[in-house]
Amino acid sequence: MSKRRGFDIDFPSTPDGTYTGGRVTEGRRGPMAAAISENADALRERAEAERAIREENDRLAHEHVRLKRAGLITDLVPLDAIRSDKLTRDRSAAGDPEIEELKASIRAIGLSNPIRVEPVGDGYELVQGFRRLRAYRELLAETGDEAFARIPAGLVATGEALEGLYRRMVDENLVRRDISFAEMATLAMRYAEDPGTGAEDVAGAVDVLFASAGRQKRSYIRHFATLLDALGDVLTHPEAISRNMGLEVVRRLGADDGFEARLRASLDGQGEVSADYEIAAIQEALKARPAAPVRRDTGTRNAAAKTTLRCTVPAGTVRCAARDGKVELQMERDFSSIDRHRLEAAVAAFMAALDG
Repeated sequence: MSKRRGFDIDFPSTPDGTYTGGRVTEGRRGPMAAAISENADALRERAEAERAIREENDRLAHEHVRLKRAGLITDLVPLDAIRSDKLTRDRSAAGDPEIEELKASIRAIGLSNPIRVEPVGDGYELVQGFRRLRAYRELLAETGDEAFARIPAGLVATGEALEGLYRRMVDENLVRRDISFAEMATLAMRYAEDPGTGAEDVAGAVDVLFASAGRQKRSYIRHFATLLDALGDVLTHPEAISRNMGLEVVRRLGADDGFEARLRASLDGQGEVSADYEIAAIQEALKARPAAPVRRDTGTRNAAAKTTLRCTVPAGTVRCAARDGKVELQMERDFSSIDRHRLEAAVAAFMAALDG
């Protein structure tokens, strides 16, 4: 009779000693389940990374716009891509005695204060830095050095209101000691003439553009506007006229009926003259004894007083400036092309309407 042998079998069990019957317990997964889980984790990590990148891009875009609006983004801009047509410059086109000093400084240490431009189409419109841009252009022409073919420029956000762009330009130059009252007055006059600004008259333009200046300074600018309105067509170097001389000229224009004619006679037809010659001619005219006043039925009205207005007609906008003995109408139209008889009839109708 054979003898049967016994042996022990170790069955897997749970920590509490309970047999599981061969089922897979928690914590043990097959290869497919592990792959699915790992793929899901990878997708979640990728989605989270993409979300973080989008948030960072949005933040950088907003920061870029903020810095651009503040003019703090600077780039090297080609000179031939910069235009200066949008804004009437408050700098005279006459020779600048200090431009050589500026050029010498740029050649020695570079440009420490970038100009400001507004991106427009495929180019840029100058907002601030007329003298610096001029210096770079002269240096490029004189030296041929390509280092001067591009100028550091702060990029101003596109679409800023025209008034804001003018104020940027004006406020920068208000701190300059060499900006003349004639140049400031010229800018105010051009600003008032620009239909896009909405200025009613020169006085209003002065108040808008030179809001940062004191009341007395704005008054001086308005006086120089009166001077240029009367004599601007015969003055070659109005920027050379000092404040006191300009105020005296305006006073004489209002008090001396023959002063304007005498001054015009000494300046008109002289051709290209120097600033010293022009100033000397004005001084001589001021020294002359005033003509005897002609009594007029004007009451207490100031002869230098001026009324300006705008009138919209089917052909466009007409600007009117009226003062004692003079009425001016301005609009974008060639009045010399109008038939003489029609023009005469229009003037007669105008005067009849005034006296009617």
